Amino acid sequence: MEALFEVVVFLAIATFGAALARKLGLLAPILLVVLGLGLSFLPGFPHVRLDPDLVLVGILPPLLYVAALETSVPAFRLNLRPILLLAVGLVIFTAFVVGTVVHLFLPELPYAICVALGAVVAPPDAIAATAVARRVGLPRRVVTILEGESLVNDATALVLLRVAIVAATASAGSVSFGYVAQEVVVATGGGVLVGLLGVVVFGYLHKRTTDPLLDNALSLIVPFAVVFAAEEIHASGVVAVVVTGLGIGHKMPLLLSAASRLQTGAFWRLVQFLLEGLVFLLVGLQLPEVLRDLDEPTGRLVGITAAVLAAVFLARFVWVFPATYLARLVPRVRQRDPGPPVQFPIVIGWAGMRGVVTLAAALGLPLTLAGEQPYQRALFIWLAFAVIVATLVGQGATLPWVARRLKLPPDDPVADALSAATVQQQAGRAAREKLDELAEGAPPAVVERLRGLVQSRTNLAWERLGGSDRETPSQAYGRLRQEMIDAEREVFRAARDEGRIPEEVLVRAYRDLDLEESLLRRESD
Repeated sequence: MEALFEVVVFLAIATFGAALARKLGLLAPILLVVLGLGLSFLPGFPHVRLDPDLVLVGILPPLLYVAALETSVPAFRLNLRPILLLAVGLVIFTAFVVGTVVHLFLPELPYAICVALGAVVAPPDAIAATAVARRVGLPRRVVTILEGESLVNDATALVLLRVAIVAATASAGSVSFGYVAQEVVVATGGGVLVGLLGVVVFGYLHKRTTDPLLDNALSLIVPFAVVFAAEEIHASGVVAVVVTGLGIGHKMPLLLSAASRLQTGAFWRLVQFLLEGLVFLLVGLQLPEVLRDLDEPTGRLVGITAAVLAAVFLARFVWVFPATYLARLVPRVRQRDPGPPVQFPIVIGWAGMRGVVTLAAALGLPLTLAGEQPYQRALFIWLAFAVIVATLVGQGATLPWVARRLKLPPDDPVADALSAATVQQQAGRAAREKLDELAEGAPPAVVERLRGLVQSRTNLAWERLGGSDRETPSQAYGRLRQEMIDAEREVFRAARDEGRIPEEVLVRAYRDLDLEESLLRRESD
C-alpha cells in the first residue's frame, strides 16, 4: 500500500509540474528534473532507487513504441543517412572520446570500463529529444533527424556497453573481434527480425480486432511482448520495438478502424504524458542515491566532471559538422540532397539532451571488474548523472533561445497548405465519384447534403491559403456551430437533471456533440 501511495504522489507531482511548466512557458522535462532535485533534499521525502531493468524493460519500450508510431516512415527513410551517422557513428565516437578522457584521469582502470562509461553517456534520450524538439518548434526535417537518432541510438549504446562490460569483467583475451561482430549481428539483426515478426503478428491481430477497447489493450501489450521476445534470444529489444512501432504506425490507417484510431491515439497520449513526467521527476530524485557512495576529493571530482561534460558536448559538434557536409562532396549525394544551412547542424549539435536511459545504464554497471577488482563505480554513476542534469537543464533550457537566435528557416506554411488543398481536392473528387456511383435510389436531399459536405471540406482546405485577417466562411461556420452545440448540450443536461431523459441518453448525445466539436477545433487549427 505504501509503494502504491508513493506512485500516486509521484504521478500527482509530475502532473502538477507539467501544468506549471505550461503556465510558465517552460519545457516540462527541465522543470520536472529541477523539481525532483529540489524534492530530493526535503527531509522525509521518499527516496526512490531506479531499477535499471524497470527502466529498460518497463518504461522505455512503451515510450519508444509511441514515438515510433508517430514517426513518418517515408521521412525516416529519406533521412536515413544523417540518422544513422548520428545514431551509430556519433554514439561510437562519443563513447571512445569520453572513454579516453576518463582513462587519462584514471589510468589505473582498464580502458574497456572507461569506454563503458562513454557508452552510457553517449546516446541522447528519446523522450527528451521528442518532448523538447516538438515544443521548441524546430523545422520538420531537424525534428525528424533528432527523433530518428533517438529511436536508434539507444540500441547502439547498449550493444557497445554490453561488449565493453564483458571486456572489462572477463579474463584477458576472451573478447575477440569475432565476439564483437557476433554481438552486433545478434543484437541488431535479431532485433530487426523480431521487430518485423511483431509487425506481421500484431498487424494481423489489429486487423482482426474491431472493438476499440481490445485494440487499446493489444496496443499496450505490443511493446512489452516484442521486448521480451527479443531479450529471450539476446537481441536488442530497443531495435525490435522501434521496427515494430514504425511498421504498425505506417500501416495503421489500414489496420485500425476509425473508432480504434481515435481511442488508441488518446490512450497513448495519456500514457506518454504520465510516463514522461514520471521519468524526468524520478531522474531528479536520484540525487541522494547518486551521492550516497561518492567519496572522491572535491577538486578531483570537479575536474573529471568538467572534462567529461566538455567531451560529451564537444564530441557532438566535432562529429555533426563533418557528417553534415563531407558527404556532400560526393556530387551524387549533393545533387540529391543539397547541403542544409549552417544553422541546422548547430541546432542538432546543441540538442544532445541525455535522460533516463543514461541513468539506467549507469546503474547497470558491474560492481567489480575482472578478478573481483573494485573500481570507482560511484564516480561513474555520478558522472552519468551530471551529464543528464547538465545537458537537460543547460542545453534543453537554452535550446529555444538558440533556435530563435539562429533564425532557422521555418517550414513553409503556404507550401504545406497548398499541398494539403491539392490532395483534399483530389480526395473530394474521389468522394463525389463514389457518391455518383451509389446515389441511385437514395433520397435527393441526402445526396445534396453529402455533396455539400464534400465541397465544404475542399473549400476549407483552400481557405487556409488566403492569409486574410477577415473571417472566412468556414471560420464563421465553426464559430456559430460551436454556440449551437453549447446550446444543445445545455438542453440535454437540463432534461437529465429534471428526470425527463435517462443518463444513457445524455451520454450518447454528449458523445456525438463532443466528436463534432473536436472536428470543429481540428479544422480551425
